Amino acid sequence: MRSIGVSNFKKADLNNILEHSTIKPVVNQLLIHIGNTDFGLLEQAQQNNVLVEAYSPVAHGEILQNPEIKQMADKYQISIPQLAIRYCLELGTLLLPKSQTLSHVANNSDVDFEISKQDLEELKKLPRINSYGDSSSFPVFSDK
Repeated sequence: MRSIGVSNFKKADLNNILEHSTIKPVVNQLLIHIGNTDFGLLEQAQQNNVLVEAYSPVAHGEILQNPEIKQMADKYQISIPQLAIRYCLELGTLLLPKSQTLSHVANNSDVDFEISKQDLEELKKLPRINSYGDSSSFPVFSDK
């Protein structure tokens, strides 16, 4: 038996491979974070038993500047990255967080809390992040 994974497959791409391939993907790696969650694509993957692996859950650091996210993190007495990681976990995704600092890696793994349903809905409704600062030219952030 073989397994495959895909990355950045949109709905049409995922439909195509599900309909025409003899091997169904087990994972679709997607950019998912607070302020950038394609709920239709997430639902499609989950309905087809395709695990979504969320990369860049901290939006390449850009959500660290968001006062609404900071306020919610403060409410839970946690860091913004912890809130961002927990958000992705609450959505049922597997995470691919990155850090170069050992203390951040340890902090990022301390996500043994739950976001209330009301707060999760608030996070889901936050406006889309349109600028990723110096990283905006990366194809994954620029929708190219």
